[in-house]
Amino acid sequence: MNPQTGYDSEQHFDTRGYASVPSKPSVSLPAALVAVGTAFTVGLIASLALRPPSTVMESGAALPESGPTREIQWRVSSAFAANLPIIGEVGIFVADTLNSMSDGSMEFRVYDPGELMPAFAISEAVRDEKIAAGYTWAGYDQGRIPAASLIASVPFGLEPLGFMAWWYHAGGRDLGEELYAAQNIHPVLCGLIGPETAGWFRKPIDSIEDFRGLKIRFSGLGGRVLQSLGSSVTIIPGGEIFQALEKGAIDATEFSQPTIDAMLGFDRVARYNYFPGWHQTFSSFHLFINLDVWKALSKTQRAMIDGSCMAGVVWSLARSEALQGEALMDMADRGVESRMFSQQILNQLREATSTVLEQEAAADESFARILRHQQAFTRQYETWKHRAYVGH
Repeated sequence: MNPQTGYDSEQHFDTRGYASVPSKPSVSLPAALVAVGTAFTVGLIASLALRPPSTVMESGAALPESGPTREIQWRVSSAFAANLPIIGEVGIFVADTLNSMSDGSMEFRVYDPGELMPAFAISEAVRDEKIAAGYTWAGYDQGRIPAASLIASVPFGLEPLGFMAWWYHAGGRDLGEELYAAQNIHPVLCGLIGPETAGWFRKPIDSIEDFRGLKIRFSGLGGRVLQSLGSSVTIIPGGEIFQALEKGAIDATEFSQPTIDAMLGFDRVARYNYFPGWHQTFSSFHLFINLDVWKALSKTQRAMIDGSCMAGVVWSLARSEALQGEALMDMADRGVESRMFSQQILNQLREATSTVLEQEAAADESFARILRHQQAFTRQYETWKHRAYVGH
């Protein structure tokens, strides 16, 4: 057991004791974390009315705005196992914070991938109200909703603070809600982390040509970029990556940040870990709620969900930044080589990214609209960032 993280370094993605029991909820995080989230968000709901006597609403039956506030008990399917640092933890943190703030009237029971829904099927399940809500990464919808990637992670895109600014204060949230309203889904930003590693490789990457013919697990728009460079790109759930890499079905992979990748054991089968995370300069995670269910909630309930998720964003970003240095030092001690891509390779990846983004924009109107909006904000934001922050 690692005393800093509280995790067993040899534990794997699918080893929770109740993984095969769909009816059992995930284990809660320490009560102290709930207190943090409650303190952070209580100001958002302090002026709201106290909860009157209630009845249970399992999946969001129609509720007049002026009627009594009902209790909710939702089964929430997560795309990430609860034992994964940060991205698996934050859904539990949000659920615990919401339960605490609502004095138990709002209960989210969070389930691992496959317990209710497969990791890549969550948005469709929410759309069809097979479940009221799910916690996921919007980039998994790229095949059906091309523009979804732009609210999930963008190669050479905004950094986390910039994305938060765009989402909360520059119109990004409106665009995301409009995009998913067509899917009968209401998205709530609920988690955020900084750059990922650029991938785990069995062999060094010394030139852009080394990507040609490479069998690699790579998600989102970054995967499209590598495809354009001749890589054979596949997307598989996190829990299946280690086996694919170990058996040689893939030559390389990316998934997340060092702490999370180490939990999945990539450092045991791939020696070279590359940086910087050009393909995901930020990674955002959303609570997807069926739109009809969302509309049936009271204003108080919506405010508590929004507040709990905003607390989740702050908590996950702070935690992700706190843990990565130690993870990198531990991997160096185990013989992992952390390497930086050359500036020439990064320039070529940036050029390929620009081409892919323009191709996607030409093929999809929503993609073009959100991309142009995001790019315009980025230009404006960078006039501030380059002057205000050291090293930019």
